[in-house]
Amino acid sequence: MFKAWKLFQYGYLIIAIICMVEGILKLKDDPSKGYLLIGFSIFITLVFLFKRFFRKKIEKRNQNQ
Repeated sequence: MFKAWKLFQYGYLIIAIICMVEGILKLKDDPSKGYLLIGFSIFITLVFLFKRFFRKKIEKRNQNQ
């Protein structure tokens, strides 16, 4: 199950990168959509970091048992 978590976790990073690139490209045409995509990208990156922190915490707890 932990391997599936790792794969989904890196899926968040891929989505964040795509949103960041799209946001930068949209800044010239429609700044409000560009900023929205960049903000969404930052949010997704924070979700990635949050999930990674708790996954490592759970793995460490399971190793100690």
